[in-house]
Amino acid sequence: MNFQLLPVCAEDMPVYKKDMQEAFQQGAANEFAHISVEILPEDDINNSLAAKGAVAYKAVADGIMAGGAIVVIDEETQHNHLDFLYVKYGIQSTGIGSAIWKELEKRYPHTIVWETCTPYFEKRNLHFYINHCGFHAVEFFNPYHKDPTMPDTMIGGDYFFRFEKVMK
Repeated sequence: MNFQLLPVCAEDMPVYKKDMQEAFQQGAANEFAHISVEILPEDDINNSLAAKGAVAYKAVADGIMAGGAIVVIDEETQHNHLDFLYVKYGIQSTGIGSAIWKELEKRYPHTIVWETCTPYFEKRNLHFYINHCGFHAVEFFNPYHKDPTMPDTMIGGDYFFRFEKVMK
């Protein structure tokens, strides 16, 4: 596979957002047969893109946009956040997600800690972050232990795992 991780340009943004939304929607649909809510509203993507230190990347594999990631880099603390990582629906399990993550680690070698989160039902994500990327689950948000930064309107409500990867 010929793979590149490139900054997202303005012309890519409509397809980038649509592909990201579809990947998240289909992931939820695989767990919940008759899902009628939008899993990843465009406003959530826009808020991530507008965050201080946000950088958006597209993954290009064999000439097609195959996925992407949005990271938030804190140059001062080097405690960085992976807001979103997606692989275009229909081409998962081909190594693209792992290639995205490996390239992100290379691009930010001064990172002390990476952090991300994922809903409880996303078994593929749990497997990916723990078994492929080396993250550790460090917190489980639920109705008795709420994450004040997560809106209650998200699918899965308050049920999210927070992951960290301490870099050596």
